[in-house]
Amino acid sequence: MRRKQRWWLIGLLVILLAIGTFFPLPVYLETVGSAQNVAKYVTVAKKRDRHSGKLMLTYVELARATPFLYVASFFDRNASRIPSEQVTGGVNNREFDLVQNYYMQTAVNQAQSSALKLAGKQYQQKFQGIYVMSVLKKSNFNNKLQVGDLIQRVNGKSFSSLTAMMHYLNAKKTGETVKINYLRHGSSKTSQGKVISLPNSKRHGIGISLVAKTKVVSNSQIKADMDGIGGPSAGLMLALQMYSQLSHRDLKAGREIAGTGTISASGKVGQIGGIDKKVIAANKAGATIFLAPAGKANYHEAQKTAERIKTKMKIVPIKNLTQAINYLAHSHG
Repeated sequence: MRRKQRWWLIGLLVILLAIGTFFPLPVYLETVGSAQNVAKYVTVAKKRDRHSGKLMLTYVELARATPFLYVASFFDRNASRIPSEQVTGGVNNREFDLVQNYYMQTAVNQAQSSALKLAGKQYQQKFQGIYVMSVLKKSNFNNKLQVGDLIQRVNGKSFSSLTAMMHYLNAKKTGETVKINYLRHGSSKTSQGKVISLPNSKRHGIGISLVAKTKVVSNSQIKADMDGIGGPSAGLMLALQMYSQLSHRDLKAGREIAGTGTISASGKVGQIGGIDKKVIAANKAGATIFLAPAGKANYHEAQKTAERIKTKMKIVPIKNLTQAINYLAHSHG
């Protein structure tokens, strides 16, 4: 009898251990990530930057919580617990990864455009199609189109911009059938569905969240292999690395420089999330300068974090790419 009770107890403990270790909770844990040398991702004219020093992108670690990890997170002062709906927007893991990959591709394109423009190089922003970001449940194209599909034509008509396609669909009547031609994993596909009234709007459409997908074409041959890193926040540091190589200006001067921020094609730096954790990651990597998007949401939070961890790393507010270049070119910190 005792032996049976012992095995029953061991079995129960194994089940509880498995649940605590592997059962996913509807929560993501955001923790301190790492700072990586951008030069190892970027090539210009098939060459990497070999100058001493580093321009480092910073990122956070984001993982689905399990019961054990959730409890452990309360012992990590720098950990944040975020509802999964807030992180993923309700999409599944595959769709979430595709969206993050799109954001990273866009960051690379915007970094290329801003760097090429400042370096005085010729380039073109080539429109490739309309990227599907999400599909409403009430859409006629639900279970037909998927996140990551690239729309190329509607009713056989191609478009030169996202705005042009939206205007075309808005002119259609509710219930009118449209044919969508799109690419999925490189294969051409076709689906049909009806135009609907869009929620919280007076406009008509097909019930899909869409963004334009573009590609920068230039003789300068800029490439960035960002495999394993998602999101748009590496834009600023990518642009600095690309500009440095395009212009043959050594902005590093042997220094360890980290930073974060989105970048637009015009060079404007935008706000990002998790900057407190990125400051800590940069400090651990030995950075002496941290470039933060200007403004209360990011720069002030970065300053507060630097004071809390008692780092000597200088926090510098940045509004645009030109300001970042000028600061690095003329500072000696």
